[in-house]
Amino acid sequence: MAKKNLYEILGVSKTASDEEIKKAYRKLAITLHPDRFTNASEPEKKQAEEKFKEINKAYEVLGDKEKRANYDKYGTEDGSAGFAGGAGGFEGAGFGGFEDIFNSIFGGANGGFGRRNPNEPKQGDDIHVKINLTFEEAYNGVTKTIRLNRDEQCSTCKGTGAKDASSIRVCQYCKGTGTVRKTQQSLFGQQVVQTMCTNCGGKGKIISDKCVTCRGNGYVRKEANVKVNVPAGVDNGVSMTLRGEGNNGINGGAKGNLVIAVGVASSDKFKRVGNDLYMDLPIGFYDVANGCEIAIETMKGEAKCKIPEATQSGTKIRLKGYGMKVLQKDLYGDLYVVVKVETPKNLSSKQLKLLKTFEDSLSDSQYPQLKKCKKGGFFSK
Repeated sequence: MAKKNLYEILGVSKTASDEEIKKAYRKLAITLHPDRFTNASEPEKKQAEEKFKEINKAYEVLGDKEKRANYDKYGTEDGSAGFAGGAGGFEGAGFGGFEDIFNSIFGGANGGFGRRNPNEPKQGDDIHVKINLTFEEAYNGVTKTIRLNRDEQCSTCKGTGAKDASSIRVCQYCKGTGTVRKTQQSLFGQQVVQTMCTNCGGKGKIISDKCVTCRGNGYVRKEANVKVNVPAGVDNGVSMTLRGEGNNGINGGAKGNLVIAVGVASSDKFKRVGNDLYMDLPIGFYDVANGCEIAIETMKGEAKCKIPEATQSGTKIRLKGYGMKVLQKDLYGDLYVVVKVETPKNLSSKQLKLLKTFEDSLSDSQYPQLKKCKKGGFFSK
């Protein structure tokens, strides 16, 4: 079964602006939210649920600039590498899930459709950094140490934020739930919804004596050094995600991630196109006319490049397997050597005379391209 186009799922064009995509998602989310199908049949509920997941997945990609760019270019939000997960895995930074997406659009509390338990574990915030690599580091792979400041669990109170266990008591207003119920007007008429308890700030508990180390936060700001293994073949603009290396989670939730944007410096010698490399090879007239074999420096070391007889300037000679390392594969692209015939400068009178004698000895058949120009091109006019 063909994979559905994400733009078609949201009913927008590929050129739609961020605001148009957000507006289309909001309209569909209101129409398809499960709370509107509480009295529907089971098949209708199932169908609405599947469509609701579908539009959330579409907005998860198209609502994130990096993922959308990857989707437009490669057909997947993961980018050209096409993989994710684990420490050192590559993936675009984005929303944490359908509920996070919905909350970001409708302003928390699911826009009046209900509320997540404020005391449930919540993943910590991601940390975004950038590292710059040389061309050689990107080719060979490298280990970098990133120094950063992040929130970590307070070792004194073990994350409770309290001086001791006796300093924690249940909130008398919400009875420890962190929420209170109230009636309000919504898009679907009058509804009873849950809102955050203002007495305890949604925590469900009151701390009388706070921890002196973290001042009741449950976490402290610390400096950390994180080692990053950058794989060979990484390209400029790729994002790399290290799971669990971000900020401390809330209520025992998992740590956030460290999202690394990779910058790769250009090379003075090589130009990268995908996994292939291109380099210019200046060469003298005699060598290209006679043909020769030249030792050149590649990213793998010295290699022999054979120049056939009568090679023309601009000719590309392919050296298979001498290009850039293919990310996470035991493969290499190719190196294309572009022949650049160099005209000698500052010739003496004797040299010019010898060159003229040589030129006069040539026939038209030895200048096939020049002969064409003389017959019907610029020179005939």
